[in-house]
Amino acid sequence: MRVFVTGATGYIGSAVVQELIHAGHQVVGLTRSDRGAALLKEAGAEAHFGSLDDPDSLISGAAAADGVIHLAFNHDFSDFAGSLRTDLRVIEAIGTVLKGTGKSFIVTDHANGEASENAAIALAEQGVRTSIVSLAPTVHGEGDKGFIPGLINTARTKGVSAYIGDGTNRWPAVHRLDAASLFRLALEAAPAGSKLDGTADEGVPLRDIAAVIGRHLNVPVVSIPREEANAHFGFLGMIASLDIPRSSMQTQALLGWRPVHTALIPDLEQGHYFIK
Repeated sequence: MRVFVTGATGYIGSAVVQELIHAGHQVVGLTRSDRGAALLKEAGAEAHFGSLDDPDSLISGAAAADGVIHLAFNHDFSDFAGSLRTDLRVIEAIGTVLKGTGKSFIVTDHANGEASENAAIALAEQGVRTSIVSLAPTVHGEGDKGFIPGLINTARTKGVSAYIGDGTNRWPAVHRLDAASLFRLALEAAPAGSKLDGTADEGVPLRDIAAVIGRHLNVPVVSIPREEANAHFGFLGMIASLDIPRSSMQTQALLGWRPVHTALIPDLEQGHYFIK
């Protein structure tokens, strides 16, 4: 299958590209730069020049493909609403050439991205085999720049590895390679209109994460009151106290997806997160 992938050189996208190629698919990755094109060529994929703000490039890439995986997203938190509007336009542009084809179109959900999700689901009723992959909030592995590195940087700066209250609030996670395999399975077999949960660790207590960080940085592990979370963690304080366990059992039953790669705590214990 010839697969058009946006975000193909990103943290998750690069793993998806490798997963697809190893499964025998031909991959065409969207890129804005010569450097991105070189990375795609090195990975064994074809480069397609364009951007999220260039609907013609999106349409031509999708039209020449047997399926599309849309991973790219502009993480500009100074204008997150604008990023969501761009994402919606991307889905609408790609949808124009996929309607009535029966081709697979895999999109990822984003916080408050209800309009994009609704547009994708609507395409499922117009002859597109659309599915939405909702990844765990932490997609871990080498190259992670998200929540866990933020906790580590805070611990380095503050000199303590903190959790909030009793630290029993749970944080879901999935390894980036397991996430990649889910995208491939969705491309190959997900029913139209399906919503898929990409979670492996259903909920790791924040206290356990803080303990590993404290041990590797050789700093004390402490509890802080909820009202001090924002002062201690900065913008992460809004989410560090959340208790958001999730399960992917239905997704696993539907697609036969089985997370097999290292879980979050063992991945942290390997030490690569603590190399500056």
